[in-house]
Amino acid sequence: MQRLLYFRLGGSRCLGLGREVAIKRAQASHSLATLAVKHTKLGAVSEAYTLEEIQPVEAVGATEVALKFLAAPINPADVNVAQGNYGMSKELPSIAGIEGVAVVEKVGSSVRNLQVDDWVLPHKALLGTWTQSTKADQSSVVKISKDIPLPYAATLGVNPCTAYRMLRDFVDLKAGDVIMQNGANSMVGYAVIQMAREMGVKTINIVRTERPDTDIVTRLLSNLGGDVNITDDYVNTRGFKEIADEFGPIKLALDCVGGETVTHMSRALAPGATIVTYGAMSKKPLTVPFDVVSSKMLKMRGFWISKWMEENSIEDRSKMLNEISQMIREQKLRFFFEMHDLDDFQHAVEKSQEPYQFRKVVLNVNFPDRMKEHDSKDEREYDQFDVLYDPAV
Repeated sequence: MQRLLYFRLGGSRCLGLGREVAIKRAQASHSLATLAVKHTKLGAVSEAYTLEEIQPVEAVGATEVALKFLAAPINPADVNVAQGNYGMSKELPSIAGIEGVAVVEKVGSSVRNLQVDDWVLPHKALLGTWTQSTKADQSSVVKISKDIPLPYAATLGVNPCTAYRMLRDFVDLKAGDVIMQNGANSMVGYAVIQMAREMGVKTINIVRTERPDTDIVTRLLSNLGGDVNITDDYVNTRGFKEIADEFGPIKLALDCVGGETVTHMSRALAPGATIVTYGAMSKKPLTVPFDVVSSKMLKMRGFWISKWMEENSIEDRSKMLNEISQMIREQKLRFFFEMHDLDDFQHAVEKSQEPYQFRKVVLNVNFPDRMKEHDSKDEREYDQFDVLYDPAV
């Protein structure tokens, strides 16, 4: 069952549009412009990104494809890009958005491996996904299957792939092995738990103590297949040591938080274990005592999926994407989403910045004409424009 919260905003919110924009739309007899979110300057997300009208792509070069993005998430990395804190950048102004799924609308004369109506993901970092119309060289995108739900397709290329690679590229994990992770309630964390479960690998999952809903979070992680689900203040306790001893050697630790939690995690690891860092949500330095590193001969590694994409072929990535897509089709990999139409971008950004979330915010880039849809209804039917639904996968 796909858990999807979809905001089809209506009523007093004017279908998710700002009041002035909504009035313009109504006066224009529902004509929809081609929209894109532009990255115009460095700064806070609300200042760096602006929703603008653009000219749709009319022609493509011989090796290019014209793309219409269908959906695209708002990721923490997009915030880093806005602030200039990402590992790469491009000249401004430019189309914003790192991740998303698009449909091919036109192909150039020399394009051989793609055709109209194919679904594709970016294979080049900072391609620009928050747009209804763009073009790219065929080498900058990778084809995916069209038979998975749209929000899953839009978020397929970063978080699930990060989990997939970290479980395979650093330690030779076998059924019965034990791993540990912090940030377990992130999308990567959800993926790690479920992928490890399919591998027969046991997981110890850590979430932040300061969350007001830790009981709900730990129950959710248990439902996804997490073996031990705890708060970070429990890691450096006798009780946790007893659990770790009972489970057996912890060969791999995955870190997206940094700070003191990693210090405590390192003390629980087996000799020769590996710590893989792929984020720094606490914005605190990664701290592992020298005596722990040296006495246990721990390995410290970093991982970034964008760098992996640079160093590996589209064929390798396609194989990975196909395997993850199969897990989604078999309902062995579940995530939680809420979708917002692109023309309600600022509200979507605000939702994405709220603390203690369960759902990934995804932009519905190819949204229908909500004004027309709204006006076609009897006033008594307006309540359907603010609904929660759970379509079966």
